Amino acid sequence: MRETRRSAHPLPAWCPVRSARRTAARAAALVILAGGAALLGGALVALRVARDVVTPPRRRKEDVAILGVDRTAGTVRLGRTPDTIVPGRYSLWFDHDRGHARVGAIVEHDEVSVLRRLEGVQRGDLERASRGRWAGWWYLTPSDLNVPFSEVGIETPVGVAPAWRIEPESASDAWAVVVHGRGVTRAEGLRAVGVFRAAGYRCLLISYRNDGDAPPSHDGRYALGDEEWRDVEAAVVYARTEGARRIVLMGWSMGGATVLQCITRSPLAEHIDGVVLESPVVDWIPTLRFQAAAAGLPPAVRDAALAMLGSGRASSWVGLAEPIDFERLDIVARAAELSIPMLLLHSDDDGYVPSGASIALAAARPDVVRLERFAIARHTKLWNYDPQRWERAIRVWLADQGLYAATDAGTSARTARPRRPRAAAAPSAG
Repeated sequence: MRETRRSAHPLPAWCPVRSARRTAARAAALVILAGGAALLGGALVALRVARDVVTPPRRRKEDVAILGVDRTAGTVRLGRTPDTIVPGRYSLWFDHDRGHARVGAIVEHDEVSVLRRLEGVQRGDLERASRGRWAGWWYLTPSDLNVPFSEVGIETPVGVAPAWRIEPESASDAWAVVVHGRGVTRAEGLRAVGVFRAAGYRCLLISYRNDGDAPPSHDGRYALGDEEWRDVEAAVVYARTEGARRIVLMGWSMGGATVLQCITRSPLAEHIDGVVLESPVVDWIPTLRFQAAAAGLPPAVRDAALAMLGSGRASSWVGLAEPIDFERLDIVARAAELSIPMLLLHSDDDGYVPSGASIALAAARPDVVRLERFAIARHTKLWNYDPQRWERAIRVWLADQGLYAATDAGTSARTARPRRPRAAAAPSAG
């Protein structure tokens, strides 16, 4: 047996060579730990981002400075933002949504502030508020419209969801089912009531799972339209049970994505005669990428968050019962499946949901989709910016499709202009 011999001159603990080796080893360990910490930190940020996408907000961010209120002059001075500098009529929520005011025309502005007309304060003490948030709402309840309405319940897969049923000016079997967007409630859709009632429609403004009015889903998370469409389908069932023979769906923002899933996945789509979408999410991937860039998120974090939302395993980390199928939510890629006439209203200055997917969808299916393209209005605030143009676009489109239900005196809705035949789905590229 060969004897293993030790060095005759072992290095002492204080030896510079041994010390250098130890320093190098420690440095390498620190680099590895730092890299691991960075990866872990990035993963945690991605997880938080993914959760934010699908978690209903408990409190909305108040990002508008309220600099002064002059009740005598009827004005309010606000911090200048991309939203507060746009002409039109808007809502100003304050005191964490306990207060609400209506704000009108711009009086003057400078580099840091905007002075606007104060149309009224519906609740709360605006003089004591220092922060608020800008919104497209104008009406808070159907009572603000002075129209006959009732509160009804719609049986959905998650329970009974409340809805406002607003009656038409005269007897009609035409119904408009209005679907609000993410993080808001059915009051968002009250701006559409005027134009639809004038066209002879009964309006049904619905709530859906996880919006704070309707029962929550069992996971309590948004599915970005991938599941909410079932509640829209339930509203169609309700309308048909109540005598609807002509149905138009209208969706705002995520409500638009939800409507698009309903018409492409529900067997009741054959009973839907038209679709109107305002600032819609037609494809979620470019929308979420845009929002991530606006928030300054690194692409790696953004992509990790998207991967979590769509992963069968990782989606449970963000609380989803089922992963989100982003391919199924991409209606540009599924444009060939469309056959129901559709009007899109979108602004190139949206600031939250880019108009690119709406433009692409209209280009892919000009036989089915009409795009009314605004240049300045912000997200879901096209009516606020130019209500005349907004209502005219819907009114003309309804007439062109044979969906204008209102008629001259002495003519019944059933003898109005026949509906335009539905377009055939485009041939599959495959």
